[in-house]
Amino acid sequence: MKDYYGILEVNEKASPEIIEKAYKTLVKKYHPDLYSSVEKKQAEIKLKDINEAYNILSDSFLRSQYDLELQRERNRIHINENVSRTNTENDQNRTTQKRNEKTSRNQRKKTKTEFVKNKNNVGTIFGLADLIRDLWSNRPEKKERRKMNQTDWLAIGLTIVSLLIIGVILWLIPFTNGWMRQLLFENPIFNFIGGLFS
Repeated sequence: MKDYYGILEVNEKASPEIIEKAYKTLVKKYHPDLYSSVEKKQAEIKLKDINEAYNILSDSFLRSQYDLELQRERNRIHINENVSRTNTENDQNRTTQKRNEKTSRNQRKKTKTEFVKNKNNVGTIFGLADLIRDLWSNRPEKKERRKMNQTDWLAIGLTIVSLLIIGVILWLIPFTNGWMRQLLFENPIFNFIGGLFS
């Protein structure tokens, strides 16, 4: 997986303004017209990487997905390093170490293909599902969830009160009174609901 922050030579917590400034500086520095024929090809490759990194890091949604994938990759590497350390300490588990190295390679390949797939899924329902799953795994604590639930109930209550007020106003206006009577007393759905409560 490419290190876009390293390519743009910025910190991972860099603001969009700093990223844009670094991008402009690097574009000027590696512009192919400034180099001879041999160095020109290398500058074109470098400029292509710089443009790719800027396209990902300048878009907040793509950057958040890239940061999540980067964190996953680091976690996998950290886990794989711990596994390989314990296996080298135990001479008896050399066969297990070989299997883990093979699995690690497969995981890295899989990670690369997953990132490319996720990168292609940006803006699709699959990319949205990945983002929701990541947000759900970082759920807020109970107190915050309680606040969200109270807010939801408040919104539902205000909606019901608003509908009742609108209904009363429509009932009191002579022009719409007949229509409201017809809706409430002659509509089979409302008659069925009224029958349930009587």
